[in-house]
Amino acid sequence: MNLAISLILAIVPALIIVIYFYRKDRAKPEPKGIIIRIFLLGLLSTVPAIFIEMGVNQLGNFLNPYRALYPVFKAFIVAGLVEESLKLFIVKKYAFRRKCFDEVMDGIVYTVVAGMGFACLENVLYVLGRGITVGILRAFTSIPMHASVSVIMGYWIGMAKFSTNRGSRRRLILKGFLLAVLFHGLYDLCIFAIPFWNEFMVLGLLPVLIWAMLLAKRRIRAALKEDEEAGRIPLTC
Repeated sequence: MNLAISLILAIVPALIIVIYFYRKDRAKPEPKGIIIRIFLLGLLSTVPAIFIEMGVNQLGNFLNPYRALYPVFKAFIVAGLVEESLKLFIVKKYAFRRKCFDEVMDGIVYTVVAGMGFACLENVLYVLGRGITVGILRAFTSIPMHASVSVIMGYWIGMAKFSTNRGSRRRLILKGFLLAVLFHGLYDLCIFAIPFWNEFMVLGLLPVLIWAMLLAKRRIRAALKEDEEAGRIPLTC
């Protein structure tokens, strides 16, 4: 019974967020087949992420004499850079050039779906290893964090989709990617730094999460406004 509850706590929050964003794009919803494919690709990306992070983490051995720097490396490079790179790769490779990607909001939807796929399997692995309490905590912290940084990156991917200049397109995508890595890294730093710096670092989790969620909310509004003004969706939506 506990295992079943743990798995539900690991999977359901990610699915709820996927459904929420899919319905948020209700004026011109994306094909369900593509949404499912992007979600599954995000889920499968957890596997290479584990091995890539293990390899990159070995570089952290060079920071052993400077242990205070190790949490920064682990948070921003091992976790943030690797995981956000995989999300970006999935969206650019399997969604960016599709004709159905016809709104700025679509960039948010596809990136969130990829992010929730990743977060879903990551959550399952954590819950199986550490139990129901971790599942509850991650449902209200890690899952919203993954969703928020995906919204932030997805907005700039969406803006890049409608840029006519290749250089501008690259800069917009890079901006979204770096912001996602920044917030992802700040969040993880509050956890990874506890053994090295101070246990009170955990108090930074909530402010970072709220900051990311508020920024994500503004990006959603901006995306909808951009699409309305460009005539991509009805003004009544």
